[in-house]
Amino acid sequence: MTEQRATNVHWHEGDITREHRGKILGHRGATLWFTGLSGSGKSTVAVELEGLLNEMGVLSYRLDGDNVRLGINKNLGFSAEDRTENVRRIGEIAKLFVDTGIIALSSFVSPYAADRDQVRVLHEEADMDFIEVFVDCSLEAAESRDPKGLYKKARAGEIKNFTGIDDPYEAPANPEVHLHSDKQSLEEEVNQILELLLERGIIKS
Repeated sequence: MTEQRATNVHWHEGDITREHRGKILGHRGATLWFTGLSGSGKSTVAVELEGLLNEMGVLSYRLDGDNVRLGINKNLGFSAEDRTENVRRIGEIAKLFVDTGIIALSSFVSPYAADRDQVRVLHEEADMDFIEVFVDCSLEAAESRDPKGLYKKARAGEIKNFTGIDDPYEAPANPEVHLHSDKQSLEEEVNQILELLLERGIIKS
């Protein structure tokens, strides 16, 4: 847990609640946390889902691993400690989106179960929906795709601490959604997620 270093700070509650904002949007906020190996298809599924939600009039926003590392987390590397801090910051940002009534589509390798569990607890303590989406894909399939050429560089020793090669990936034990991107079509994956969002009443048909 990251230590609170700033002193004499207090949460300032406003008059407008999450429920007020939800009435404006017509749906609840939620965090969908896409986790899986690099190249598993996390961002691909999130982009497709974002498009469909937009067509349905549901406001969502993608928090993508590389995008975030180009901005708010540009000072973090890929050590275990930096990965933990990366996930912590994103968890806090996603929580803000949920509070506004937006569905946060967070796509991060996030290889350590303890880090993901901490984000889950953060949401649960605030009575917010946290949906872990495991984009399952064999290392062989992910490496054969290698859209950014990262596996090739990792195998050549040009990238250190690369998940699946010289760093571990701890698969979710009980994700809310378990996709198999090397066996399912993109349409099947997205529909599986939409079904859960409808079932939970986060969105309406």
